[in-house]
Amino acid sequence: MSLRKYLTSRVFVVQVILALGIIVALVYLFMHWLTFTTDHGNEISVPDLRKLTEEQVEEKLDELDLDYELLDSVDYRSDFPQFSVVEQDPTPGTKVKVGRKIYIKINTSGYSSVRIPDLVNKTYREAVPTLKALGLDEGSVTYVPNLGKDMVLEMRYKGRNLKAGDRVLKSSKIDLVLGDGKMSFEEEESAADTLAAPIEEIPVDEQ
Repeated sequence: MSLRKYLTSRVFVVQVILALGIIVALVYLFMHWLTFTTDHGNEISVPDLRKLTEEQVEEKLDELDLDYELLDSVDYRSDFPQFSVVEQDPTPGTKVKVGRKIYIKINTSGYSSVRIPDLVNKTYREAVPTLKALGLDEGSVTYVPNLGKDMVLEMRYKGRNLKAGDRVLKSSKIDLVLGDGKMSFEEEESAADTLAAPIEEIPVDEQ
């Protein structure tokens, strides 16, 4: 039989159809196997773990066949309970596969203390960023007669004077006494001895 006749014969057509059927079946079986081995379509929505303790996190993730890893603790945040989850990755609602590891960060037990920097004779614009960089907040601002306009003359915490090196807790509000720039040199000298209030030691456990 010539090649042309064979290619147009019924036997050849049947063999081609059978070959195509086998290929389609193999492709289908391969895709089905791939879906099974990769757990495709079987995804879990990551729960919100924030404000849960590590024990609660472990219990909740075990129920969902998920795992977790504690990365680190973060500076104390008063809007979260002590030793509770503050941050998580992936975020709540993210779709993940079974067995995926969720990374968490835990809140510390309380504010840490910081040393007060020397802000006296610094300008107000210099003082505020310095306080914020240390995790401290700006409190009230009071102006008194002095040659240096917006110059820091005193630092106070809860009505008591601070000096450089004193310790206070993070997030404490530091009050500033500034010069108003309206006093003459002679007046400033006469008032220098009466400006400062007695300095008291400040326990670091106060806020």
